[in-house]
Amino acid sequence: MSSVKKTVSIEPLPRYIMPDASVPAYDDILEQLEEYHRSLIGSSYYYIRTENDRKSLCRIMPGGGKIFFHEIVDHEKHGISEDDLEEAVSQGTGSFSTPGYYPVSAHIETKLRRVLE
Repeated sequence: MSSVKKTVSIEPLPRYIMPDASVPAYDDILEQLEEYHRSLIGSSYYYIRTENDRKSLCRIMPGGGKIFFHEIVDHEKHGISEDDLEEAVSQGTGSFSTPGYYPVSAHIETKLRRVLE
């Protein structure tokens, strides 16, 4: 089993992120995701986040009426390419009122459902 070693003064980023005030309101993002039926896969809502020309597949798992956790998903592990993310962003432009957040495309939804359901 490998362990993460600190080689410089930068700490490794956590894989799971508990929602806090440092990011946009997850409740607002979840509310927008609930309007897109293809965003709900299994018990999680999936979406794409862009930041500094970088696109990430993310998921929110709600629980108990609130956001339980937010995760940045390894899209390549699920067979989703950078081109798939780029296409979804171009199709979803203007869909969410929160800048930098986009719904998953039907193509990404299909790939995720094959792997996760």
